[in-house]
Amino acid sequence: EERRLRDKKHLNDITAARLPPLHHSPAKLLSIEESIAIQIQQKEAYEEVQAKLAAQKLAERLNIKMLRFEPEGEASMQYREVRDED
Repeated sequence: EERRLRDKKHLNDITAARLPPLHHSPAKLLSIEESIAIQIQQKEAYEEVQAKLAAQKLAERLNIKMLRFEPEGEASMQYREVRDED
C-alpha cells in the first residue's frame, strides 16, 4: 500500500529533480506532401542566404563598392538649362 501511495504522489513531491520547461510544441506528424513542401521552402531560403553571402564575399575580395545611382538626382540637374516656355 505504501508503494501504491508513493507512486500516486506527484514527481515534485518525491524528488527535487524537475523536467525542463518545453520551449517548443511537441512533435507533430506531417503528411509526406507537407514535409516535402517544408523541405523545399527551407532549401530555397538556404540557397538564397548562401547566394547573398557568396556575393558579399566576392565583392569584398574584389574591392567592389556598391554606390547608389540616381540619374535624376542633384548632379544631373546641374547640366540642364532652365527655360521658360512663356
